[in-house]
Amino acid sequence: MRHVFPLICAAAAFLGISGAAATAADTAAPPTLNAKAQMTFFVGTYTGPKSKGIYQFRLDPAAGTITPGQLAGEAVNPSFVALHPSGKYLYAVSEAGGRGAKSGIVAAFAIDPQTSFLTRLNEQSSGGQGPCHVSVDPSGRVALVANYSGGTASAIPIGPDGKLGDPTAVVKHEGKSINPKRQDKPYTHSINTDPAGRFAIVADLGIDKLMVYRLDAAKGTLTPNDPPFATVTAGSGPRHLAFHPTGRYAYVINEMGNTITAFTYDADRGALAEIGSVPTLPKDFTGPNTTAEVVAHPNGKFLYGSNRGHNSIARFTVDPATGKLTPTGHTPSGGKTPRNFVIDPTGTILIAAHQDTHNLVVFRIDAATGDLTPTGSTAEIGSPVCIRFLPSAK
Repeated sequence: MRHVFPLICAAAAFLGISGAAATAADTAAPPTLNAKAQMTFFVGTYTGPKSKGIYQFRLDPAAGTITPGQLAGEAVNPSFVALHPSGKYLYAVSEAGGRGAKSGIVAAFAIDPQTSFLTRLNEQSSGGQGPCHVSVDPSGRVALVANYSGGTASAIPIGPDGKLGDPTAVVKHEGKSINPKRQDKPYTHSINTDPAGRFAIVADLGIDKLMVYRLDAAKGTLTPNDPPFATVTAGSGPRHLAFHPTGRYAYVINEMGNTITAFTYDADRGALAEIGSVPTLPKDFTGPNTTAEVVAHPNGKFLYGSNRGHNSIARFTVDPATGKLTPTGHTPSGGKTPRNFVIDPTGTILIAAHQDTHNLVVFRIDAATGDLTPTGSTAEIGSPVCIRFLPSAK
């Protein structure tokens, strides 16, 4: 995430629209879709000359192509977004201020079922400064937010109408780690539930811990678990986490250490036990690099991580019996600073978002080896940060 958080006036933050042209890449109406062939995804951005908020795209997984982006809803720096499991609502954090220097913002949007344009519902405090990550629990009753510079994580209830209530839980971390420039205090970088939605795991870059909380989605509470955390090697800087499709393993990508640490996961206790770590970079690479995203393939055979500096997607195979990772190579990501990437629900396509070259690049995934091949389809978008596919309506 950005390490400077400009405080932009509240009046400018999170203006919702129901659909209007924004940039040269936008079109007046969504493209005609074959519902059986194409899927919608949203991209959160840092706003500026090339971006005005949250954009929508369409993917044809069979053809490996994406449409030009359309502005779905205006917002100020909606860096990370999350979709409600119903497919009816989208939630976005803003690193801009708006409620004073003590808090960032989370906004709720309704998704038009025909056009996928966004209509702003409301906004709430994120429960801390510099919100950088948001997720929604599997039941759809609570949004979970990590506030990077505030060192906090929060639970925000979601009403039946998709609107956000006031935060019902805010937990603040304590401590530091060995890097005085990056780890002088807690820096919460992501918060995710386990597959069952019983526990919430917060990756804290500043203290080199994965803090674990018992989640009561109905009450919107976060209670320290026992055991309360798992650790990574000092100075690693845990950033994002991905669960294996079986739920038996979890993987955290370490921004500063350029590694991925594998854990077994005890779903009854919410306990993580380290298996081991693997590097995300080639042995001969000596340039500057930080990692960003980690994603497990839906088939459970492969895992991927992004390198910012080496500008690549690192590939790994997963041992189904142990969860251990084996590095299998690196694919150039097709741009500079691959901040985020996703795998489509069919497991055939990977889309990488490049913050500094303002583009999306599409790759086809080899089902047998996990290798990535560019399809030739790309799209322009200003400072993309996060990609999320629209779930099927329930």
